[in-house]
Amino acid sequence: MSEAKPPVRIVLADDHATVRHGLKLMIDAEPDMKVVGEANDGHEALRRVRELKPDVVVMDISMPGMNGLAATRALKEMQPQAVIVTLTRHADEAYLQELLRAGVSGYVLKRSAPTELLHAIRRTAAGGQYLDSTLTARATAGLIGDERGGKKAPGRLTDREAAVLRLIASGYSNKEIAAQLALSVKTIEAHKANAMRKLDLTGRIDIVKYAVLQGWLDNT
Repeated sequence: MSEAKPPVRIVLADDHATVRHGLKLMIDAEPDMKVVGEANDGHEALRRVRELKPDVVVMDISMPGMNGLAATRALKEMQPQAVIVTLTRHADEAYLQELLRAGVSGYVLKRSAPTELLHAIRRTAAGGQYLDSTLTARATAGLIGDERGGKKAPGRLTDREAAVLRLIASGYSNKEIAAQLALSVKTIEAHKANAMRKLDLTGRIDIVKYAVLQGWLDNT
């Protein structure tokens, strides 16, 4: 008779203690998974992962200090094999795509049924990927396209393109940005267009969302 498989070991990263407590109660009630550590921001999440070496990290996006995106990138650089499930209130495709680019294996919305997170943990711990069932068909199709090589991976922003997006998100006009960077308005417009094409952004609102996710506006 084979031995029982050990439970999936999980670290929870969320800045709300009440949320973490509720998640821990739900997860620990499952016989095949167990919460082994908690963190209230990205920096603590990295420390806990180094210490505990969990099978799955459940990561919120909006945390003080180091947000979930920055923590995900740092964790994947530190441990490329790390399995991360994003748990967030953000349903916007811009958030989803940026977290997928950073290397998360699962993306679950806080407003969804608890079973979504449990499914995501099991699927990703087994080596798969999981997207919340309530996400748009367009977003799901985008992920499938990336996996099958049917969609070109986004290009990396140049330092100048990133600077232009950061200033746009901060409320500066193209003319003001041109003056700050000592460039022509036409050049600023070209950098903006190139950056938006690389990131698949469609307007100023998307730029602001992207800036928030990057931590550029210090209000995540």
